[in-house]
Amino acid sequence: MSNNNGNAIEYTLTPEEGIAGSYISSYVDEKGLLKSIDIHDDENFNFGFDVVDALAKKCPDKTAMLHISKHGKERRFTFKDMMLYSNKTANYLTYLGIKKGDRVLLILKRHYQFWFTLVALHKIGAIAVPCSFLLTKKDFEYRLKAAQINAAIVTADGEVSGELDKAAKNYLGLKTKIIVGNPKEGWANYNRDIRYFSSTFKRTEESAGGNDTSLMFFTSGTTSYPKMAAHSFKYPLGHYVTAKYWHQVDSEGMHFTISDTGWGKALWGKIYGQWLSEASIFTYDYDEFFAKEILSMIEKYRMTSFCAPPTVFRMLVHVDMRKFDLSSLKNVSTAGEALNPEIYDKFYKMTGLKIMEGFGQTETTLLIANLKGMDPKPGSMGKPSPLYDIHLLADGDREVEPGQAGEICVKVSDKTPCGLYKGYYLDEEKTNAVLHDGYYHTGDTAYMDDDGYLYYIGRVDDVIKSAGYRVGPFEIENEIMKLPYVLECAVTSVPDIVRGQAIKASIVLTKGTAATDKLRKDTMKYLKANLASYKRPKIVDFVDDLPKTSSGKIRRAEIKAKDWKNA
Repeated sequence: MSNNNGNAIEYTLTPEEGIAGSYISSYVDEKGLLKSIDIHDDENFNFGFDVVDALAKKCPDKTAMLHISKHGKERRFTFKDMMLYSNKTANYLTYLGIKKGDRVLLILKRHYQFWFTLVALHKIGAIAVPCSFLLTKKDFEYRLKAAQINAAIVTADGEVSGELDKAAKNYLGLKTKIIVGNPKEGWANYNRDIRYFSSTFKRTEESAGGNDTSLMFFTSGTTSYPKMAAHSFKYPLGHYVTAKYWHQVDSEGMHFTISDTGWGKALWGKIYGQWLSEASIFTYDYDEFFAKEILSMIEKYRMTSFCAPPTVFRMLVHVDMRKFDLSSLKNVSTAGEALNPEIYDKFYKMTGLKIMEGFGQTETTLLIANLKGMDPKPGSMGKPSPLYDIHLLADGDREVEPGQAGEICVKVSDKTPCGLYKGYYLDEEKTNAVLHDGYYHTGDTAYMDDDGYLYYIGRVDDVIKSAGYRVGPFEIENEIMKLPYVLECAVTSVPDIVRGQAIKASIVLTKGTAATDKLRKDTMKYLKANLASYKRPKIVDFVDDLPKTSSGKIRRAEIKAKDWKNA
């Protein structure tokens, strides 16, 4: 199976609208569906100069970002503001010794200074390494050494600076430490010092761009140390499809993606593709998520598009959304993990909006999605993005038939798609383990229906092999989510003397539901009536919460590891 890149059909491509047209050409059919896209091979592309500064000249007074602090303070930044503040920040960081090629930890939650700093690092040519503010001393010890970090720019909130100081005692490479917020001894003070620097920063012949490395993300490791996925300066161009055709941002509207800046989803939804599409973004720098608060903001600020992980939608459907005016919303989307059809149906009944699911990885941009012009099927990730040549493979190289499970792979033998990572930083062995024989192997499995829609099964390591059957956890979770008292769940394997592996369901109940023996028996009775015998969980465990990554993705591997270790 392959998308349009693998077909013989030739499309006449035309430049996209606005500044994106200088780099991207496409063909869109009469229904508005993207059929083919080409990103020109620009060896000098730099998002800071070619998008932010270009928009500052084209539409200086247009809102680039509406930012709401955790205390409710509103700040509107125009594209001209973004250019000027990123220039001041670039001059400040250069003064502090940060230079082209340096690796810089960036831990700023949802503070507006993140956008100034990220764009500034692009202009300098330093490599931004966004991280979660939840990291501890042990996490930092690994990241400092593995990424050879030269500098850190962190929030004053919480314990970030203290934990980093502890970790840096045994690491001599951290030369520059900058704090945003309350001042701290031994740290440069961003908010105080930035005002003294020039708002002019010139591009030179030595400025970074194109294939130079601009970003490194730590993958969310669950059973081993996280890998470092390195991206080039062309990576933002790959997110044009993300914003324009999946989020369906409105150049005259406002887009809201829920994500912390410490993980890749923030760059999927809070800057690159959105500004390439000349749309405004909304950011709320909250400390704690409240569903009603988010709905109120969508209503108040008239959001036109909204993206959030499935975890958020699972919370939203337990709120009476009919009490909020969500009429401004034209498109909603989700990614991060598979969306249960039950949640899709509940949200649609309450809002009339169909959630457009998508799929990608830290190593990629949007691989598979329900794009503009498509009618989504509940439970499906959609179809391959025309930017990637997607194949489902079994046994390493055999293309599977519709209905059969296969690993999601990207063909790279003909052309490396814009948005695919360069490799794992300083780790050729792990890079070669997934990039080989003309394909990038995602490690995720799916099947395709007769209409070309893809359905997520699970990570290769998540597939449960019980009594000779191979069972994907997601289809069992979908059935469990139909129970009205289930907030969320995770299905994993446990050791079994007879079967080799048995199935366990860890279930978080809705607020006010008591975890009784009767409820457990009722749950088992329901699953017996609605699942084939080899798919039924042997164990139902009611838990207070599920382990998750900072992006909200359930860590099934962590649950599984504990059960197998204690066996």
